[in-house]
Amino acid sequence: MTSRSRSTFAICIRNDVYSASLELRKLYTVLPDDFGDQHNMIRVIDESGEDYLYPDSYFVRVELPRAVQQALEKIA
Repeated sequence: MTSRSRSTFAICIRNDVYSASLELRKLYTVLPDDFGDQHNMIRVIDESGEDYLYPDSYFVRVELPRAVQQALEKIA
């Protein structure tokens, strides 16, 4: 498994085409997606509560401390 596929969170750094679906500087949950990985896309759960593919360049993937990840998973 690559470090890219292990990242389960990403911060939105661009939303010019998707301003209704993505909030700048917000932390999003990333879901694994082989098709997206092959096409420079990232699958996130957006503001609609559904998961969609977006350009990977709209996000910075982040590794959170284990305690933070566990806390976020409890409230999801």
